[in-house]
Formats: sequence, C-alpha cells, structure tokens
Amino acid sequence: MTTLLREAGAGDAQALDRVFAAVYAELRRLARLVRRGQPGATLSSTALVHEAYLKLVPAADQEWRGRAHFFALAARAMRQVLVDAARARLRAKRGGGAQLVTLDGAAAAAPLRPEHLIALDAALERLAALEPRHARVVECRYFAGLTAEETAALLDVSVPTVNRDWRAARAWLAAELGDA
Repeated sequence: MTTLLREAGAGDAQALDRVFAAVYAELRRLARLVRRGQPGATLSSTALVHEAYLKLVPAADQEWRGRAHFFALAARAMRQVLVDAARARLRAKRGGGAQLVTLDGAAAAAPLRPEHLIALDAALERLAALEPRHARVVECRYFAGLTAEETAALLDVSVPTVNRDWRAARAWLAAELGDA
C-alpha cells in the first residue's frame, strides 16, 4: 500500500484507485461503525465511503506517508461528508429521525439532529487549534470508528496516550457543546 501511495504522490493517476480497491472492505467496515444506529440516515455506508473517496482523489498527488496517513485522511474525509450531509438536511429542513452523536464509543447512538453534528464539527475545529492530536483522536475514534489500538497505530502514539487524549477531548467537547 505504501508503494501505491508513493506512486500516487508521484503522479500515477491509477495508483490511488488501486489503493482504494485494496482497502475498500475496511473502509466500508469503518463507515458501518460510524453510521451504527443510523439506519435511516441519508447516506448509506457505501455512499459514505464513495463520497469520502471523492474528497481524497484531489489529494492524490500529495506526499502520502503510508497506510496510517491514508486512513487519517480518510477519517477526516468521512467527517467532512457527514457534516456536509447534515448541513444539507438542515437546508432542506428534513431533520426528523436523524441520529445523536455521542462521544462514548461504547454507547449506542441515539437520535441526532443535524445541527448537533454541525456544532460538533465547529467544536472540533476549535479543539484542533488548541490540541491537534486530541482532534485527530476524535476523528479516528468517532468518525472513522477506529479502536484505541488502531488509533494509536495510526497516530504513532501509545494506547494510553490515545485513551488520555480521548478522555480529555470528550471532556473538552462536552464543556464546549453544553446541551448540544
């Protein structure tokens, strides 16, 4: 995969397609985790993966640093797709039946209104300005559905560091979002 990513960075237009094909099943699994408890959502897991891929394609000629870097960018792309979909639902005033975003990885998702997802995205942007790694941990854990172990490998830190960052980020976001 690292070789394919290097080829994509060097200008091989088909290399990113081959990477996508190689990790498609894993990306769908992550998308299903992100969407758990949201069976009526506008985007299916497949659509989420495809939309995230479309966000990654323009970055094909960037310098990829390997598998972990690819999945970090895929997590960010999934977050952007979900937030864009929430904004579209708000614009269309179709908020009924959406799902609640929780930052507790063990909790099943409860009903969410699109404005909560948008508020979470804005809070994550503020968190990223203060503690970039904490925001990346939230992206990996919540938006990409990764475990603490997978997140640690992706960010090249220890599992206890991920767990500390996850707790700190959740506390900061809870204080920042208040009732939302």
